[in-house]
Amino acid sequence: MPSIDDPQAVFRALADPTRREIVSMLADGSRPIAEIAAQFEMTRPAVAKHLAILREGGLVSVEEKGRERINSLNPRALKSAADWINHFDRFWDERLAKLKSLVEETS
Repeated sequence: MPSIDDPQAVFRALADPTRREIVSMLADGSRPIAEIAAQFEMTRPAVAKHLAILREGGLVSVEEKGRERINSLNPRALKSAADWINHFDRFWDERLAKLKSLVEETS
């Protein structure tokens, strides 16, 4: 299983708008590939490739139920990307505080 602690793999998986849409769909519940593919104007093998990249990023897991493969979102994988982005909250907080100080000094 891919590491869910690798933000680069998560960002790579989320770089494509189709994959982001698939993640949004899976956030509403697990789905078989046929149900996912029905939402797109592309072939089922193309959707399968997108799902494979999402699995590589640790965002999607697959469970076999009989003949179906059910795709589920692994939201924990998003945490590594969120942690990386949240690191910059401090940067913006500091910038906005400096801007506030400058505005208040000139008023």
